[in-house]
Amino acid sequence: MIKAELRRQGIIPLRVRKKSKPLLAFGDSIKSKDIMLFTRQLCTMLGSGIAVVQALDMVGNSNRKPKVKELILNIKGDVESGTSLSKAMAKHHLYFDDLYCSLVHAGEEAGVLEVLLDKIATYLEKSEALKAKVKKALTYPAIVLVFAFVVTAILLIFVIPTFEDLFKGFGAELPALTRFVIQVSQAFQEYWYLILGAPIVAIVSFIQARKRSEAFRKWLDRMVLKLPLIGDLVATAANARFARTLSTLFSGGVPLVDAMVSVAGATGNYVYEKAVLDMRDAVSIGQQLNFAMRQSSLFPDMVIQMVAIGEEAGSLGDMLAKVADFYEAEVDQKVDTLTTMIEPLLMAFLAGIVGTLVIAMYLPIFKLASAV
Repeated sequence: MIKAELRRQGIIPLRVRKKSKPLLAFGDSIKSKDIMLFTRQLCTMLGSGIAVVQALDMVGNSNRKPKVKELILNIKGDVESGTSLSKAMAKHHLYFDDLYCSLVHAGEEAGVLEVLLDKIATYLEKSEALKAKVKKALTYPAIVLVFAFVVTAILLIFVIPTFEDLFKGFGAELPALTRFVIQVSQAFQEYWYLILGAPIVAIVSFIQARKRSEAFRKWLDRMVLKLPLIGDLVATAANARFARTLSTLFSGGVPLVDAMVSVAGATGNYVYEKAVLDMRDAVSIGQQLNFAMRQSSLFPDMVIQMVAIGEEAGSLGDMLAKVADFYEAEVDQKVDTLTTMIEPLLMAFLAGIVGTLVIAMYLPIFKLASAV
């Protein structure tokens, strides 16, 4: 789509690739929530009878984030000069993907732009909510583990050495556990920069590899689906995204075959993306969607049955919306279950580490007291 747009402008691209994002983004960078809010505001303005150019001007000038304001006013300038809204948005593909632009174009063609913008806004709102739920489930354990590591490091570097000095005056052999903890403490004191730096380097390397290496990203997406608990959550979220995205596009008048290209990228997982593209190829040669879905083991029987009913009844969009509602509720339930299960395990893990260190330091004192 980007190459086609460049050719229309008289530019012959040799290669097009996505601009790399900085490792850490600060300031007023444009986020998906900004696009969601812009879409809802524009929909509301158009619903009030305000013309597109005037609506873009009002929404843009009222935005407090300079980059978002610049983006909206650039789109307004293009529309003002005669470009359609969908084409003006397509020039900013980083923020308005094929799914978004396809629906806006369909709305322009059918004269129902406000209705389609409402569908897009609802879709983005539900997508953001789903993303936040999955993120919550995955980040909570990571935060607790980082906290456990920091607490352990502080104890080993600053607290244990004071006990070590105390034990030197005992003149007696220390218990094996105490000796082991003191050795670990000495290693932390001597190589603290390596021990504390290694996790940071590992995290940065992981993020960079995921951003820059397609092979690593594909491997990671396959592995995530095999993880206990987490894999089931990711699969449920992917099914919810698949159903919600396809429902939104199909109900918006986008042909099924064209819609499935955008759906593939919206699933958020390479394994699902490849499966959807394979399904698209099957649908493009005349196969029904539910039969194409049966060729993959990724989609539950309930989803396939609902799709089959929707195709037979001519209400595929509505059926997919019901599937999306069901699986979004499933994600809610799985996140709550996962948090409930993991929280006590993580707390026990943290208590076990701190408790072991405390016991190791007090064992010699108890031993000395019993000898007296």
